[in-house]
Amino acid sequence: MAERRDHEPSRQRTPQPSRVRVQTAHPYDVIIGDGMLGGLLEYCRACSRVAVLASDRVADVADRVTGLFRGAGCTVLRLQVPDGELAKAPEVLVSCWRELAVAGFTRSDLIVGVGGGASTDLAGFLAATFLRGIAFLSIPTTVLAMVDAAVGGKTGIDLPEGKNLVGSFHEPLAVICDLSLLATLPAAEISSGLAEVVKAGLVHDQRILALLTEDPGLARQPGSGLMAELIRRAIVFKAEVVSTDLYEATSAGARLGREVLNYGHTLGHAIERWENFAIRHGEAVGLGMIFAARLSHRLAGLSAAAVDRHVELIAALGLPTSYPIAPWPQLREVIARDKKTRGTRLRLVGLRAIGLPVIIESPPEDVLADCYATLGVG
Repeated sequence: MAERRDHEPSRQRTPQPSRVRVQTAHPYDVIIGDGMLGGLLEYCRACSRVAVLASDRVADVADRVTGLFRGAGCTVLRLQVPDGELAKAPEVLVSCWRELAVAGFTRSDLIVGVGGGASTDLAGFLAATFLRGIAFLSIPTTVLAMVDAAVGGKTGIDLPEGKNLVGSFHEPLAVICDLSLLATLPAAEISSGLAEVVKAGLVHDQRILALLTEDPGLARQPGSGLMAELIRRAIVFKAEVVSTDLYEATSAGARLGREVLNYGHTLGHAIERWENFAIRHGEAVGLGMIFAARLSHRLAGLSAAAVDRHVELIAALGLPTSYPIAPWPQLREVIARDKKTRGTRLRLVGLRAIGLPVIIESPPEDVLADCYATLGVG
């Protein structure tokens, strides 16, 4: 299981660095704290070549990483990719494969993914598939990537038909969460990432919800102890889940394992796909969690007060709580292609109560449509 350090954070100052152990078949550490980038060489095995994958948006961070590896005597190949979800297109993957091949990369070399969740997803899948698997290191630069995409070993790319339809499980050597990299992140990106933190609170760690409720403004302030503690708690939660169910083996039955991480994601991913990823992931997942809460109220016994709390928490982060845009029949078609569907059976993660997740399987179509319709009125 992941190591825990339960403590009350200083509200104004980032606490001391912490280390969360992900105890899977190939255990690795998630390092969390200010200034962690400088120590990344400690977590890399000896290699002669390193590929640093990043978009122009994080070129300054990629330059720092490149300088560290070159200073250690490594030859560095820069793999420039598009920003955001566009990086996860098959043609980008093919281009990266070819650059590695031309550069003569071998199984003893290293791939480093720098950036948001899309870049770390692509870097992981690139490492998993080139030469049938080489090592990689994740350096997430957004709240979302730190608490979600970079932890857990899931990697993937998108198809026009849906998000993450092609992917693999490939664990990193380490995940370096340098909180100082969040200082220049736009406020909307911070709020988007905190949607995944809210998810962790709703399905498991209710202390997260209490901390967010106490001071949602400070929770969104980079450098605050509160933000650092929220990020740490969300990472601890995900590490514990994937340590017991790396490959989502429980998703074929009624017992919940890694599938619990999908709370809010079924509709959220469909909205992202409909919007051609113009909407932020956390904005879409926030809407998905409200939808899942209202579905849970209808079918799983979740209280009306708990549904209202979903809306209040998501609104407090500055995320949308209504979505009167995409027509339900078209979104339902996208959901049918989601990788969480089993055959013709739709599986959604719901809640019996906050902190008590449950699988809702094959919900009635009219209930799905009714719950989606409520998003149009806030």
